[in-house]
Amino acid sequence: MSRKVSKIFKQSGVIPYRIRNGRVEILLISTSDRQRWGMPKGGIVNGMTPPASAAKEAWEEAGVIGQVESNKLGTYKYRKRGKVYRVKMYLLPVEIVSSNYPEAKKRYRRWLDAKQAMKLMKKAALKRILKGIIQTKKRACAS
Repeated sequence: MSRKVSKIFKQSGVIPYRIRNGRVEILLISTSDRQRWGMPKGGIVNGMTPPASAAKEAWEEAGVIGQVESNKLGTYKYRKRGKVYRVKMYLLPVEIVSSNYPEAKKRYRRWLDAKQAMKLMKKAALKRILKGIIQTKKRACAS
């Protein structure tokens, strides 16, 4: 008997952050049903690189703009409605925060201390990625 191989849908996302008073703050957004907290992510647009597509999602879902770093931080998988998604995550140092953006009426957003943000994340792989960033950015702030 052969096993059915399911298609894995490719997505990219960002971890939006800023440094405030020497501390790393992470921007979390709610899911569109406002039930859980997460990061901006979405399908990779044809003709766009994963980081560019992630920047587009950051604008649409969170109203933030910045230069997405091209080095991938890590990946995680999740299932939704019987489909499997693989998300490549990138770092986004936020330069502009807008109150008027495409999904402003659909989502909440919240700046949190990095450790608080980690506590609200449900996905273990995303927590690991976030933990690595916290350690890297803390060292950068200290030097």
